[in-house]
Amino acid sequence: MITPRIKTILQDVAPLTNLTVQGWVRSFRSNRFIALNDGSCLENLQCVIDFDSLSEELLKKITVGAALKITGTLQESEGKGQRVEIQATEVVILGVSDPETYPIQPKKHSLEFLRQNAHLRVRTNTFSAIMRVRSALSFAVHQYFRSQDFNYVHTPIVTGSDAEGAGEMFRVSTLDAKNPPLDDNGAIDYREDFFGKETNLTVSGQLEAETYAMALGKVYTFGPTFRAENSNTSRHLAEFWMIEPEMAFYDLDANMDLAEDFIQNVIQYVLTHCEEDLVFLEKRLLEEEKQKPQNERSEMPLLEKLKFVVDQNFVRLSYTEAIEILQNSTPNKKKKFKYPITGWGVDLQSEHERFLVEKHFKCPVILFDYPADIKAFYMRLNEDKKTVRAMDILFPGIGEIVGGSQREERLEVLEERMTSMGVDHKELWWYKDLRKYGSAVHSGFGLGFERLVLFTTGMGNIRDVIPFPRTPQNAEF
Repeated sequence: MITPRIKTILQDVAPLTNLTVQGWVRSFRSNRFIALNDGSCLENLQCVIDFDSLSEELLKKITVGAALKITGTLQESEGKGQRVEIQATEVVILGVSDPETYPIQPKKHSLEFLRQNAHLRVRTNTFSAIMRVRSALSFAVHQYFRSQDFNYVHTPIVTGSDAEGAGEMFRVSTLDAKNPPLDDNGAIDYREDFFGKETNLTVSGQLEAETYAMALGKVYTFGPTFRAENSNTSRHLAEFWMIEPEMAFYDLDANMDLAEDFIQNVIQYVLTHCEEDLVFLEKRLLEEEKQKPQNERSEMPLLEKLKFVVDQNFVRLSYTEAIEILQNSTPNKKKKFKYPITGWGVDLQSEHERFLVEKHFKCPVILFDYPADIKAFYMRLNEDKKTVRAMDILFPGIGEIVGGSQREERLEVLEERMTSMGVDHKELWWYKDLRKYGSAVHSGFGLGFERLVLFTTGMGNIRDVIPFPRTPQNAEF
């Protein structure tokens, strides 16, 4: 039997008889008032039961976390705190919950405690709101690209290439870990492995997506990626989701235009469709901010920050201009930066990116034309031979949220870059083929989905915006 969702029920104005609702008990007061929630919205539905009509055995089973099916009459509430309530005529226990061990009680829990109970934390208001926003953002991603005539491409999760060139990849193997086959040099002989070669979990679907862009014109991937980076910060995950569009015939300017429009559209979608959850998350964030020193508090409430991003044009400036601003900034001169800006060519850190966004320009920033030495081999080399057509989008509170570039379409230049950066030509023979057969200007970018959810929900730790976080020494659930 399919029953209406609580979100729909709460919107009804006329009394309804013989209404059946199903959900989980959030609280049970005075053996009379049940707060029921089914995950469709933040608000609970109050169900009023007749103490005398229920057996003592049944009453004992109505505990926090229990799953119930309740039938009764929906009417205006006689008490304060809710507009409507159900006068129950029948209560059925669908699943009991042990009150002695159920960890999610109607009180405030720390985020760390809830991470230890990630299988149940979505039953709290905070995490149900986050996951509804995450779901809406995911839908908005697909809706936007569909509206722009993109094709959705599923790129491999198991790969033999390292798109980032950093080497921080998880190996995929069926070889005996205790007694692997060895070659003549004493090294592991991957020719005897399942795929006949060394393979890993992908760090990016970009290279494969480029092959489809050069046939379908505009494509995007949206799937899980993996990075074996031993980093335990609030900004890193070992498993995360990436959004990666690739577009034939797009130069860097068109790439930046698309990225800006995309981000503004998906955030606007959430503002329109998740208002209740965002208001709740904003109130939660304001309470959290009160515990911080004044100088560490956010300058804008969550909703204002989201609307600001949607309504503002992003500032665009070159890496060279950014270095000049940072070198002459007060924090740099007073040695307040953890990583001082010593000159052109340094890789910008999060503190530098956030200074540009939050203090100097006070709006999102797109940096472009980075030094070639600190960027990937596939980015198009500029005529100065020093910089590449790369771009990063920087957001308040986050730093880099998007990284992209115009791709190198010239075979000879690509080969020179691969050689100088130690990239295996044989492994990427198929990638070079794209430059042999109908090469053209093309561009793309990558957006870490969890960073977008982090920004949109106002949460402070990336582990709290993915259902089951994977981090060093943690693969629970």
